[in-house]
Amino acid sequence: MTTLTTLLGVATPLIQAPMAGSQGAALAAAVAQAGALGSLPAAMLTPEALQRELQTLQASAGKAFNVNFFCHTPPEPDAQREAAWRALLAPHYAKAGLDIAQAPSGPGRVPFNDAAAEVLEAFRPRVVSFHFGLPSPALLRRVKAWGAVVLSSATTVEEGLWLQANGADVVIAQGLEAGGHRGHFLSHELSRQMGTLALVRQLVLALDVPVVAAGGIADAAGVRAAMALGAAGVQVGTAYLRSDEASTSAVHRAALASPQATHTALTTVFSGRPARGIVNHAMRELGFMPAAAPAFPLATAAIAPLRSHAEAQGSGDFSPLWAGQAASACRDGSARDITLALAQGF
Repeated sequence: MTTLTTLLGVATPLIQAPMAGSQGAALAAAVAQAGALGSLPAAMLTPEALQRELQTLQASAGKAFNVNFFCHTPPEPDAQREAAWRALLAPHYAKAGLDIAQAPSGPGRVPFNDAAAEVLEAFRPRVVSFHFGLPSPALLRRVKAWGAVVLSSATTVEEGLWLQANGADVVIAQGLEAGGHRGHFLSHELSRQMGTLALVRQLVLALDVPVVAAGGIADAAGVRAAMALGAAGVQVGTAYLRSDEASTSAVHRAALASPQATHTALTTVFSGRPARGIVNHAMRELGFMPAAAPAFPLATAAIAPLRSHAEAQGSGDFSPLWAGQAASACRDGSARDITLALAQGF
């Protein structure tokens, strides 16, 4: 067994990336049953929903699973920026027959906190991972007190060194190719971001903890490439989006199966933070990174009614179609079959 498989308690050094909004316990359990590390995204779950999901997951996967949380610093509301954002959205509300004055507000996502830790502690999962750095030292100590292995994402060498120095047991090298939200936390300057292979190699040389490659890996060949550069394992998300066990929406699945999937880009339109998704109407019309978009995660609320209205008509025009640059390589099938196919690369 490798160091990573020993740490994670799995047979294969493969981590299914947590994908909030596109999966629940069912996908994580199926991956765990296939010998890899299934992950449950908890950033959008209430404590009550988290408990239900953990009960389901523990019954299917034992304790060898990962629970993922965001640990961003909630921004202060900015009335002027919110007004500019609503002004940008107003024509699209009018076209849809919706009233912009009724647009909701609020964060939608909260960082890891004592309430979540209280629920988590009862289940004592083997692995807990974080996005956007690490939680407060007190919360981190609480997680580590039951022996949990802690993972977090780095998008630069500096972030990897910071994570290692501040308690991460494993660093996930999130390359620019990765789908969903960028995990950067030391700098918001996107020019500092690099591709997966360059980042993996530099982190392997700089760190003492295991490095996991993430971003643009969707088949066994991609796994082999990452491992050849010294990665201890890989994290894969997009390849599971069309799996039977994922809760990916119909419009998202359709986009992933279409030629549209070959064009992904970073955008702040859907949440206020750079995230990679399939290019769609909202990104083109509102701008990929509009200055008016409120800080993460405050942009989400006001665009949500446009998403719901479009999806009700079978359109993904205003949906966050999160996907990595290898999106066109993902296929339909069971999570077990996808996991076993990826495992051929080790």
